[in-house]
Amino acid sequence: MAASTSNSDIKVTLYWLSQSRAQSILWVLEALSVPYQLKTFKRGPDMLAPKELKDIHPLGKSPVISVERPEFSKPLILAESGAIVEYLLDHFGGEEKGLVPRRYASEEDKTKGIETEEWLRYRFYMHYIEGSLMPQLVTALIIDGVRQFPVPFFVKPITGIVANRIQASWLDKQFAVHFPFLEGQLKTVPGTTETQKGGICGPTFNAADILMSFPVIAATNRGIYSKTDCPELVAYADRLEKDAGYQKAVKKIEEVEGQFVSTL
Repeated sequence: MAASTSNSDIKVTLYWLSQSRAQSILWVLEALSVPYQLKTFKRGPDMLAPKELKDIHPLGKSPVISVERPEFSKPLILAESGAIVEYLLDHFGGEEKGLVPRRYASEEDKTKGIETEEWLRYRFYMHYIEGSLMPQLVTALIIDGVRQFPVPFFVKPITGIVANRIQASWLDKQFAVHFPFLEGQLKTVPGTTETQKGGICGPTFNAADILMSFPVIAATNRGIYSKTDCPELVAYADRLEKDAGYQKAVKKIEEVEGQFVSTL
């Protein structure tokens, strides 16, 4: 792993969009004690990002960060939550500050290539969140958009039928896989007990939990699953929301924007 970078001459800017995963990046920046500037944007009536974000990155979405260093001829622009978080962890002491689990329990295990269960979970979830979980929640948002799209009253039943068909044939089936899976994973977290719960990888939160916070809290607030169906998942979402790091990131947005909305 790369050593922590001295950040005295580094300027990081987070381009934050309301109701987006940029909140997770803000939490990571706070947890790593990285000095940063915050530039906020609001979604339009269509719930899309404003066109100004395209001036920063061609994809025109958030989160995006820029990193300026004396060694760089121009700012480094990074998009995609997973890539941003991994860059910050690599360059600002993610392992030293507890956001990356210990990979090997001993030098012998390192020689043999035997990773800890906590680290293996961490590596899995850093990719699972991006590749499997978030696409389902984005699909749910699109389906809601179809239902709510302003169309003539005589067309409304048709758009409703289309949205409901997609919901029943695809999305509900995906939710029936993913959330019970997470519920089961939370029951087998290493280093935790029935009375002392932590993250989804181990007894304390790490970067995977921070990335997980947005989809889990959003799904809880939208009522996609309930305490009856997934009590461990609801409790996990509650722990995430009550975490001091999460609250600090929320307060930062409230100071700038006046309010913070956690759901999609």
